[in-house]
Amino acid sequence: MYKVLIVDDHESMCDSLFNALTNTDDFLVVGTLKNALHAELYCMKLKPDLVLMDVCTEGGASGLDATKIVLEKYPQMKIIVMSGFDEITYAPRAKEAGAHAFIYKSKSLDYFVEVAKGVMEGKQFFPEPKTIHTTIGEAPLTDREMEVLRLMCKHMTNKEIAEELFISESTVKYHKSNMLAKTGFEKAIDLAFYMILNGLINPLY
Repeated sequence: MYKVLIVDDHESMCDSLFNALTNTDDFLVVGTLKNALHAELYCMKLKPDLVLMDVCTEGGASGLDATKIVLEKYPQMKIIVMSGFDEITYAPRAKEAGAHAFIYKSKSLDYFVEVAKGVMEGKQFFPEPKTIHTTIGEAPLTDREMEVLRLMCKHMTNKEIAEELFISESTVKYHKSNMLAKTGFEKAIDLAFYMILNGLINPLY
């Protein structure tokens, strides 16, 4: 049986996943954890084969950051990142962090079990990239534009964004100009507010 660690601060979700996984002959839940900040320590002690990692956990700890830290130290472990928010950057960022799958919590428990089994067989599961719906239609942004937009939503300046992404300020301005042309917004701040208010980007995680 595969040992599983669940990292999620919602008790009902933990209970549901616990029951769904233990009702199979494939998984044994060896622990649950509310704060992703302690995921590395729990992985060291419990040595799970699979970690179900929520993006937003207790105390503001990021499951995406924890995923990267755990896999750097325990590359043999499998991690499925999950979220209850329909945020457009979580799935690609989870993949970039090394996760083996990303699941929205709106999916059925049967799907969670299916993905868990698939991941342990060496498969990966990621949803199709989301696009931004604006008054002028869909606005598909490049990966780099999405990175710039996410940092914009954290109220970072052009200089700070440039330093974070190791690009020039002029390149940041170029990406912003492209995003405004694609989305129909006149100002970058208006685009950032739109993303935050519509739950498309969560600047806290």
